[in-house]
Amino acid sequence: MRGVPLHNLVFLMTSPADSRDVFATHEELILVLDFGGQTAQLIARRIRDQSVFCQLVRHDLSLERIRELKPKGLILSGGPASVYDAKSPQVDPRIFDLGIPVLGICYGMHLACQTLGGRVTPGSKREFGRTECRVAAPDPLMKDLPTQSTVWMSHGDHVENALGSFLTLMDTATCSFAAVKHRSKPVYGLQFHPEVTHTEYGGQLLANFVKDICGCHGTWKISSLIEREVATIRARVGKKRVICGLSGGVDSSVVAALLYRAIGSQLSCIFVDNGLLRKGESDKVRDRFQNHFKTDLHVIDAKDRFLNELAGITDPQQKRKIIGRVFIEVFRKEAESIPDAEFLAQGTLYPDVIESGANIDGPAATIKAHHNVGGLPEQLGFELIEPLRDLFKDEVRRMGLELGLTEELVWRHPFPGPGLGVRCLGELTAPRLAKLREADAIVMEELRLAGLYRQIQQAFAVLLPVHSVGVMGDGRTYEEAIAVRAVSTDDFMTADWFPMPHEVLQKISTRIINEVRGVNRVVYDISSKPPSTIEWE
Repeated sequence: MRGVPLHNLVFLMTSPADSRDVFATHEELILVLDFGGQTAQLIARRIRDQSVFCQLVRHDLSLERIRELKPKGLILSGGPASVYDAKSPQVDPRIFDLGIPVLGICYGMHLACQTLGGRVTPGSKREFGRTECRVAAPDPLMKDLPTQSTVWMSHGDHVENALGSFLTLMDTATCSFAAVKHRSKPVYGLQFHPEVTHTEYGGQLLANFVKDICGCHGTWKISSLIEREVATIRARVGKKRVICGLSGGVDSSVVAALLYRAIGSQLSCIFVDNGLLRKGESDKVRDRFQNHFKTDLHVIDAKDRFLNELAGITDPQQKRKIIGRVFIEVFRKEAESIPDAEFLAQGTLYPDVIESGANIDGPAATIKAHHNVGGLPEQLGFELIEPLRDLFKDEVRRMGLELGLTEELVWRHPFPGPGLGVRCLGELTAPRLAKLREADAIVMEELRLAGLYRQIQQAFAVLLPVHSVGVMGDGRTYEEAIAVRAVSTDDFMTADWFPMPHEVLQKISTRIINEVRGVNRVVYDISSKPPSTIEWE
């Protein structure tokens, strides 16, 4: 679970009992057929902004399955291939005869146009980045768009309207078919990416497609999702007990609150203190879940064991694997002491599934390993419950507020599963972790004092395995450096570095150097995602 120190570890829906049809109760459904584009998940996120449920699925989802799901519309995502390549991913061409509106984006547009009479060829000039685009013809897809706006292009291929099957809706100086519509079928295409924030009216375009062309009314709400999940959990669990790995972060807290509403005293929470937590985290978890929520909370102090196992390890993926393995061993031992426990709940989020390449419905590439996605270890002996698996981070926050959690808790910045283990670059030792813990606490305190905490979606300190020369008093120092990271993001799939006021950076730097022994330099990270990731490891 994001925000949990491996309490929601490496699990995917492997149990037949958990293979519920997530589409079954959604009256308005949009499917995104995934052709491997790195922003495909953003399409789903933008559609959900319209209160319409949207899910990423395999590009080769069968025609029979599509008919069974009864989507209001289909979106064909972008992808890295060229449609004329021999091994390029294809789609069942019969989807264009279903009478369902289809929107192709970049590669998806090329595929639709090639299938329906157009021709796709390598362009003499590639087009990447912001481009001025002009509305060339009126259409419901263009509703409320200005005549000219900025769009985000990312392509090297071009569509040629060989048989005159398509009408031009938008164009640019170098692209005659920036947006098209088939003459007789409800099939549209966009050469640019409306899902990214760089396209000025991308959200409006997608809203027009979903609302005006597909006829969706926006009936999907978090409150109805809570009701559905509560009913599903109750029916599945019966009188048995559910174990929830807990850290006190947003995701674990929302899962625990949802489970508590569904099954009450049948919930047991296990909190493993792995020595990789933020300052005061253990005490906060105890107070919140023993005193406030009155849950059955099991606390295990395993700090020494984790640090012993991690001694001398510097590779980030190896750190993650060790933390995961030790967690399973510690967690399993404690879980065995809880009678009638047959289910394990975790807070896997939709971006976790996609980034890990574990999306069973699509070919998205693996970015990094997440600890809450993978194969459920058979030796653990639990069935898995993942009530947040279809949600993005901001949707989880809205669910938390609906469940009555405090705003302070719901709006906590995310914390990675391996905790400070992937923010303390290099070897993990108790003294180095203590430095990082103190520096991170200073960053958080100063952001709150400056009124910036809620403006920033994620901020933290990173301890670098780099020594540099400094001067303190009249003496020479040769100590480590702290990097400060702060980002702005809507969905955590893309992010920009936060333009931190200089006076705030000055206070953070001064305090860290003065108050954290062993640190004599502070730097600020000004890289965006992509090409960087939010976390450093």
